[in-house]
Amino acid sequence: MKYFDYTRTSHRSAFDSNVVYQFEIMEYVLDYGFERLGANSLQVDHPILMTECVCNPISSRSKMAELLFETYGVPSIAFGIDAAFSYKFNQQHGICTEDGLAVCAGVTTSHVIPFVKGEPFLEACCRTNIGGYHVTDYLKQLLSLKYPYHMSSITWEKAEELKMEHCYVALDYASELQIFQKGKKEAEEKTRSWQLPWVPPPQEEAPSEEELARKAAVKEKQGQRLRDMAAAKRSIRISELENELHGLKDLLQQVDQVEETEISSILSKTGYDSRQEIESAIQKITQSLRKAKGEPNETEERIDASLAEKYPLTNVPDDMLTPEQLKEKRKQTFLKTTSEGRLRAKQKRFEEESMREKQNQQEEEKRLENPELYLEKLHARYRELMEKVEQRKRLKTNGARTNGNQNLSGGVGRGERLNAAQKERMRLLTTAAFDRGKGEDTFGSRDEDWQLYKLMSKDNDDEDNGQEEDEAELARVTARLQDIDPTFVAKSDMVPLQGTPELPRFRPLTAEDFQIVIGVERFRCPEILFQPNMVGVDQAGLDEMVGVALRRLSTVDDAVKDRICNSILVTGGSSLFPGLVPRLEAGIMQIRPYLSPLKVVRASDPILDAWRGASTYAASSQFATQTFSMQDYYEKGEAWLRQYHIQYTL
Repeated sequence: MKYFDYTRTSHRSAFDSNVVYQFEIMEYVLDYGFERLGANSLQVDHPILMTECVCNPISSRSKMAELLFETYGVPSIAFGIDAAFSYKFNQQHGICTEDGLAVCAGVTTSHVIPFVKGEPFLEACCRTNIGGYHVTDYLKQLLSLKYPYHMSSITWEKAEELKMEHCYVALDYASELQIFQKGKKEAEEKTRSWQLPWVPPPQEEAPSEEELARKAAVKEKQGQRLRDMAAAKRSIRISELENELHGLKDLLQQVDQVEETEISSILSKTGYDSRQEIESAIQKITQSLRKAKGEPNETEERIDASLAEKYPLTNVPDDMLTPEQLKEKRKQTFLKTTSEGRLRAKQKRFEEESMREKQNQQEEEKRLENPELYLEKLHARYRELMEKVEQRKRLKTNGARTNGNQNLSGGVGRGERLNAAQKERMRLLTTAAFDRGKGEDTFGSRDEDWQLYKLMSKDNDDEDNGQEEDEAELARVTARLQDIDPTFVAKSDMVPLQGTPELPRFRPLTAEDFQIVIGVERFRCPEILFQPNMVGVDQAGLDEMVGVALRRLSTVDDAVKDRICNSILVTGGSSLFPGLVPRLEAGIMQIRPYLSPLKVVRASDPILDAWRGASTYAASSQFATQTFSMQDYYEKGEAWLRQYHIQYTL
């Protein structure tokens, strides 16, 4: 349309339902039509037959006449109903009779028009604002909700195409729904699939034996390289410690050889303040050197021997000592006991560190041998420990909130959460209370009572120790995973989102992910022609509209009504749905009396029969008597247009 300015006008229709209300847009449409027909759009010297809907508003008819008269200079105009032209065209071909009913299921509206003696009985007409547009829109909405990730592919044009190819009207909507709900084989046969464009990812070929051997050799080479680097680093560390230890021993020997007055001047250059600090540093470096070499630590016998030399009075009997020496012995005994405790604690820490380092070294060797298998086992160990810890926590907190005898938490009671040792203590306590409850309370007067008290107060459970060990092991495994797996996130670090579902794990996309399956939508969308309330339109369906139109024929005899029901013509684009005619016939049969005549037929061409009937009408010799000119329009005005009706039986 060369005259259409797309920069000033948005893409919108000239119609509101089936009534023209945007005459600026309608002018562009008429320009395009006259140009394609070869007519001069400035002066159309030819009568015009304009189709319209039933009971078209007078304002719309008046503005259309004004547009045709003043803009195009049309000599005369006639207005007629499109469904009536379709009915008259099919009547000429013997499909329907003079007395009948036209059911027009259009784009945005549906009409029912009774015909008596070949003319439409407009007082009994009925209309519903539901048509093929709403069926397409409903199908597009359902598919967009069902496949939101393919919403861009479900365009309006594609939804219209799917509607015309696959939709049908169910004879019994409830029974058809049950077929799909039960998942019968018939439902699979009625289901259609639309395959979207999809390119399969390239298939990775399985590595050959040579490739696997090459990768294994590279992995082994990398592992050996890491082991060599660790060994070289350990040897460098050992040499550094030996050099430092040799230097400290030389310094200690030098201190022993000089006078007391010269010791401070020598130590001032080394950073040590006394001989004891040098000895302590030698001891630490010796332990570090043993640790680096993997040698065992000093035994307790050597520790005891050194302490015996340092505190000689502790091994001397008291009767051989003077009072001053006894005081000194008590002092040395206290210092020796304290030193032994510190040394043993230090030795224990050192052993734990050595064991931990040895364990880490062994695990590192396992990791280097097979990193994937090691990481998988570590994750399995983490899940096992986490499940144990969480299970203990649930057992502790389970049943904490109670209301009478009802456990609000839904878990086990306290009796089911006690282990064997705790149950035994509860049994002893209950037995003791029962034995003492009948008479005077004499509990504690016998030695057996205190023995029972010891049994009840002693905690022989290993559960707490096991829990501490599991938590320590869980912390170690967690730290290990955080070191070697950058993608690992501990459960304690996760912040749970309330109401957020767990995201599905990633998997490669297949052709089924790009399929749009149309099952129940095939008959659910056209069902709105019979049940408009499914899309929020509180109006009558096609079968109910026929009943309303027949009830409005109050002035017509029953014999005429029988003839009308024996010639019901279905026209309009929406009548092309398979199954619409049997469904409409079944619906009307429920309204009509028992064994009354009924015949429902489809038009020969539901879409173009209205145009063919109008062209045949306009080509007749009596068509000029049905038009009105510009002079009639200006003389009689809109009041005359209100009473204007053409005669269809020419």
